[in-house]
Amino acid sequence: MQNTLATYLKDYQAHSHRIETIDLTFHLHPTETKVITELVIMANSVESQPLVLNGEQLTLSRLLVDGELLPEKSYQVDATTLTIDDLPSPCRLTIETIINPQANTDLEGLYLSGGKFCTQCEPHGFRRITYFIDRPDNLSRFTTTLIANKQDYPILLANGNCVRQGDLENDCHFATWEDPFLKPSYLFALVAGKLDLLEDKFTTMSGRTVDLKLYVDPGQADKAHHAMDSLKKSMKWDEEVYGREYDLDIFMIVAVRDFNMGAMENKGLNIFNSKYILANPESATDKDYESILVVVGHEYFHNWSGNRVTCRDWFQLSLKEGFTVFRDQTFSADHTSEAIKRIDDVNLLRTHQFAEDAGPTAHSVQPESYLEMNNFYTMTIYNKGAEIVRMLHTLLGEKLFRKATDLYFDRHDGQAVTIEEFVAAMEDAANIDLSQFRLWYSQAGTPELTITEAFDANKQEYSLLVKQSIPDTPGQSHKKPMHIPLAIGLLDEQGHEILKTTVLNLTEKEQRFCFDGITAKPIPSLLRGFSAPVKLSFPYNDKQLALLMVHDADVFARYEAAQTYVIRQIESVANALATNKLAEVDTTYLAVISEIAHSDFADKALQALLLTLPSEKYVIGLQQEVNPLIIHQAREILRFAIAESLQERLQQLYANAVIDGEYNNNATDNAARRLKNVVLSYLTLLDKGECAWQQFNSANNMTDKLAAMTCLVDTDSTYREQALDSFYQQWQHDANVMDKWFAVQAMASSSNALSQVKSLMTSKAYDAKNPNVMRALLGSFAENNIPNFHAEDGSGYKFLAEQIINTDKFNKHVASRLVTPFLSWRKYDKNRQAQMRKALESIIAVDDLSKNTYELVDKALK
Repeated sequence: MQNTLATYLKDYQAHSHRIETIDLTFHLHPTETKVITELVIMANSVESQPLVLNGEQLTLSRLLVDGELLPEKSYQVDATTLTIDDLPSPCRLTIETIINPQANTDLEGLYLSGGKFCTQCEPHGFRRITYFIDRPDNLSRFTTTLIANKQDYPILLANGNCVRQGDLENDCHFATWEDPFLKPSYLFALVAGKLDLLEDKFTTMSGRTVDLKLYVDPGQADKAHHAMDSLKKSMKWDEEVYGREYDLDIFMIVAVRDFNMGAMENKGLNIFNSKYILANPESATDKDYESILVVVGHEYFHNWSGNRVTCRDWFQLSLKEGFTVFRDQTFSADHTSEAIKRIDDVNLLRTHQFAEDAGPTAHSVQPESYLEMNNFYTMTIYNKGAEIVRMLHTLLGEKLFRKATDLYFDRHDGQAVTIEEFVAAMEDAANIDLSQFRLWYSQAGTPELTITEAFDANKQEYSLLVKQSIPDTPGQSHKKPMHIPLAIGLLDEQGHEILKTTVLNLTEKEQRFCFDGITAKPIPSLLRGFSAPVKLSFPYNDKQLALLMVHDADVFARYEAAQTYVIRQIESVANALATNKLAEVDTTYLAVISEIAHSDFADKALQALLLTLPSEKYVIGLQQEVNPLIIHQAREILRFAIAESLQERLQQLYANAVIDGEYNNNATDNAARRLKNVVLSYLTLLDKGECAWQQFNSANNMTDKLAAMTCLVDTDSTYREQALDSFYQQWQHDANVMDKWFAVQAMASSSNALSQVKSLMTSKAYDAKNPNVMRALLGSFAENNIPNFHAEDGSGYKFLAEQIINTDKFNKHVASRLVTPFLSWRKYDKNRQAQMRKALESIIAVDDLSKNTYELVDKALK
């Protein structure tokens, strides 16, 4: 391992120079792209300092200052920088570099994807294109000219508005794009290639017409309509909710297959992973449709929360990402089901981000240091950051929060700012002191609340004693109490609400909250709406949980009661298995589940959620030194008990949820399909796949077909291979759909799953260099196949370590992501700890391991 020097927040200093304008000319060629860069440079101080520019994997051809060739003795070039001495200020610096996009398998900077040129510059990709001050506080005005063979690359796109285009000699053509807005280099983008186009228009609130252009691979435009509709909804919503109007004459989206991320908010030219653009009922699930809505909205909202107002440095990443995730969550909630969306978002947070907080890579939302910035695109930065913004919204209320965001955007438009400045806008607009609240950004870890109750019948007083603590995390201990908004309600023994939702402001390590006029001991409904990203402990008995499941007015609290109740059952069965006792499921619990199944729900999606058991991964995350196979077995025992005890009702629910006619992507139909497919998973345990096979053959949409195939892969019936083969034959030429085929098999619990995964890696449909395919097969196996990844002999761990080592050689971003399942190795039983540590040691022993992978493995081992 070579460079292991960390970057620290405390060391931030403004750069010695600034680049006011940049004119880029690209002579595009697959292996020898020539980039001519003209920079207008100003010194930031009167003291003469060398200009240090970032650059990686570049071949420097020429260097000129104000038109004069610079002698070699006036500058120094190494693997990561270009340093120029005695540069006049101002001056025009011309840099000519040669790059090889075809060899760029890291997909960072300028690279080729399916014969198309495209870019990914966040966080440090621009330095692979040309020498530059590649940091977010260097804001410049960009002009970009693309020159390429017209037949091979008929579409030429870059940021801003197209101001000139035309034909050139030698069958070439050009296009020049100007972006009138200041932006950092991480927002630069270009695309060139053969693309189909879907067009539309949007009229802004001030009456301006914006051209909307969505580019996709040839023949795919018919699958882009939902994405276009999502874009128009996003533009309208951002005007109505935040008063933010789009600012260019054109907004473009390009979908590419090879992409490390989900999408990128480059100014005016968003580049998307094609999985978040392409959809029709035959090829995309209800979840895919929702994901497209979310991601399109997220990247569009960045135009203000990230582009117009950007980050001073990468320690402020949550300034744009946390805020924008909150915006996309509320946007999608407004267009789907607010309650169900909230539950889904919380499940994602608690399954992944809570595990991050509890592991060796735990970090604050505003980190103190990093070795490799790409490793900090985490659930903590994004999703916990969003929860912090949501708490600010709760504390301020909707009107003051809008006033605060208006102030933030107006005050900092065109600037690179900090999280502190974002919070200051909240304080100034609402006249509130958020000094303590700022700890959410600087303290790592998940706060834990322990709550006890007291009731005085004579005084008619009910009280809750709340104690908060935050576990130690790497580099942080003895943490200060947080400001936690705790939303609660109170119910009587019949389930009637006697106290509507009230937000308690917890600011002390220990704090008592009293409620007067309570004539009988109530049942508290705690953490309504998941008002803060905390873990909560309260001594509910089973009867109280059952009442909350059925009657609580807060949908999240109902769901939470169900989760708490079922986790008790799984843990009880697991304890019995671990001690070789009879593993029985509590009949009282089954009676409560029966009541849920027999109730008539207006929202079928909520009924589906209440009938869905928590994932094995989430339950394992709550344990210490756990044998994951026992959790898997316990959950399966509970699933079978529910299916057996409710067989007749499940058959009725399934029949009632079947939708006749064409597929419609709306809340009602989506909820019905969600319930039907949860029920199908139970029925498959009893009929060995008969019902699933019928659904697989009759389904007129991918949601139902994929759900049926998912059920069938966990059976030993002949239908399993028939379904997989049929699916392959139909979809082998659609890479996005084949990702689903890989993922379903990777998660199968059959004992030969690992050998099947290895076999699938030799399939002609498997692209070993594509991030989506690797995530679908390798990621799904390691993250979600509990019985096989955690096999007793360590074979799953050895396999993943081998894949990480191999992948790191050509794509360090994907390789480092694959390390994630190893990060929680200390929470497993001693045998698995030893096996996982051995796997981690085999990775870190590799010479020339990337910083991305090295940093995570090193932290895990320490």
